[in-house]
Amino acid sequence: MKALIETIVTPLVDHPDNIVVDVKEESHKVVYHLSVHPDDFGKVIGKNGRIAKAIRTVVYAAGSDSEKRIYLDIM
Repeated sequence: MKALIETIVTPLVDHPDNIVVDVKEESHKVVYHLSVHPDDFGKVIGKNGRIAKAIRTVVYAAGSDSEKRIYLDIM
């Protein structure tokens, strides 16, 4: 899942070396924290959050077969 998030975000940003995906796993959920360069933050969020919503939709769909709930936080 971490590789999927990096693959989706890399073409969107100008500083792909600054993409960091941290994983925090708990008993009933897995939280992915996505960090990007401050200049690229708006590109990942998009107008009215459309790109962020699309990224979350793909990640949630990819993890739908998992028993744990998946969350994506963009920092």
